[in-house]
Parts: sequence; structure tokens; C-alpha cells
Amino acid sequence: MDFHRFVQHARAHAASRSRALGRKLAAGQQPTTMFITCADSRIVTAAITGAEPGSLFELRTAGNVIPPYSLTAPSSEMATIEFAVLQLGVSEIVVCGHSHCGAVGALHGGGIDHLPAMRGWLRPGRPRTSSDPAMRAEGQDHVRAQLEVLLAYPFVADKVASGELRVHGWFYDIETGQVSACAEHAFLPL
Repeated sequence: MDFHRFVQHARAHAASRSRALGRKLAAGQQPTTMFITCADSRIVTAAITGAEPGSLFELRTAGNVIPPYSLTAPSSEMATIEFAVLQLGVSEIVVCGHSHCGAVGALHGGGIDHLPAMRGWLRPGRPRTSSDPAMRAEGQDHVRAQLEVLLAYPFVADKVASGELRVHGWFYDIETGQVSACAEHAFLPL
């Protein structure tokens, strides 16, 4: 999409949105769910979830990576999670990975030598190519790993323990549009 068409689309969308919805959104946000996903342009959160404006608090990162909790090295991602949980009081967090993820491929040796910031963010692990048939399983394992990091945030752990917060892992298949949820031993279709 060229920039001119993008601006026209944005203006048309803004004009078609009801004034009542605009007033409701302007009054403040009260999302019930935080949705953490990849910055990949093929991931359209509202299309995946059917969510209306204002119902999801989104955090998009390269590879839906959640950095470890550290008050000595705070990050934008950490601050966003803190705000969603402690200020907005979301009751659900979804960590959503996806198929054909360049970041997950890079984590397994997918050639990002020319991207030093990305390399530092992802901290690549064992070598493996992005064309490996195990990439779907690795993507799902990546979601599980991000859930572990998230559940180590003290305020997340406290809210989960008290029953005020539930945390979910999802995997979105770009080719089929299917979403599966992390269960104890597998990802099962929603």
C-alpha cells in the first residue's frame, strides 16, 4: 500500500466511525485483555480476535519477545506490561506467536548478521535454518518460553496466584488463519 492510499484509507475509516464510539474511546480506555504479539505486518490483531476498538491493549515486539523482568534495566515492553496489569487491571493476557516468523527463524540461526540491534534483542540460540520443518514446533516452543518469562514478572505472578489474571499462549498460522491455544502438552485449535 502506498502512503497516499494509506492516508485516504485512514481518513475514510475515521469518517465512518460513529461519533458515539469516538466519544466512548475519548473518555478513556478500559481494555479487559492485553495482547502481546509480533510486530510482523501480517498479524492483524482485530482480524484474529474480532475485537472492537478499545477492548485490547496491544504490545507488539520483534518476535513477540518479552524481556526478563529487571528494575535495573527497565524496557518499554516491561513498562507496557506493568501499565496494563497494574494500572488498567486487565484480566487476561494473550501471548500470540505465529508461523513464518522471521524472529523465530533468526533465533535459530536465520541470518541476521546485518541487523546488530535485532541480534542483541533476540540473543540467537542454537543454529537451525528457517526452512526446517520443525519451525512450527519451534514457534510454539517460543510462545511457551515467552509465557515463562511473563509469569516471572512479580506483579503478573501475584495477580495470577490471586485469580485476578489469566495468561494464555496462542499460535496463529498465517497460511490457514487457524489459531491454537497452548495446553499442557500441545497447542489445540480454538
